[in-house]
Amino acid sequence: MASESTANSINQNLQALVLSSSDVEEFLGELARMSARSFSEPGDEILCGITLLRQRKAATVASSSPAAQAMDEIQYAYGDGPCMTASREQETVHVEDLERDGRWPQYAAAVRGHGFRSILALPFLLEGETRAALNLYSHRPGRFDGRATELARDFVHQTSMALRLAVRFAHSSDTAANLKASLETRTGIDVAVGIIMAQNRCSQDEAFELLKSASSARNIKLHAVAAGVVESLGQGPTRTHFEA
Repeated sequence: MASESTANSINQNLQALVLSSSDVEEFLGELARMSARSFSEPGDEILCGITLLRQRKAATVASSSPAAQAMDEIQYAYGDGPCMTASREQETVHVEDLERDGRWPQYAAAVRGHGFRSILALPFLLEGETRAALNLYSHRPGRFDGRATELARDFVHQTSMALRLAVRFAHSSDTAANLKASLETRTGIDVAVGIIMAQNRCSQDEAFELLKSASSARNIKLHAVAAGVVESLGQGPTRTHFEA
């Protein structure tokens, strides 16, 4: 099992992992692999999956291996399981031995069929309505004893801070991309309005109304009609320039 010094060294790598990852998916994939490596021992491989719960629907967004993802997805087929419960209820779920745990009998039988006996699912401490859990699987019953569970909780606490940072970066990137797209759309419309004003010798408001009428009559979005007006001059599409 990972020692406390190992858990502390993991924490030192998390922020670097966030900053070096190109997106949240890459970060989560490496996080799942890091988690599996950290809790595995020679001859005792731990599998790791990360479950994300959105609008009551669960999905594995990252896993340490295809086998780990398959274990997560078994519970989705049955509609519930330790990982979904941990995400939904925001509580740690410990299955000491699937042969003696009666909470999800069909799910437990399916996972036992793949040779797994114990599971530990821990919720990430995220912001807003986002729910996620780290899922650890072992072939050994009783693998996640009190000390192992405490170290896993510390690990998830440290990881949650890095994951919140990754989600914020993703949100900022999405916001910036959306803003850029909006500005580019607005630029095209403004240029088209200017062209219509020059061609029809009308006011800005009148030109905009003509553009809207064409959009409505042809059932085409306003920015697409505007792009057609601009391109009809043969000068190519408009470009919005951004300062570096």
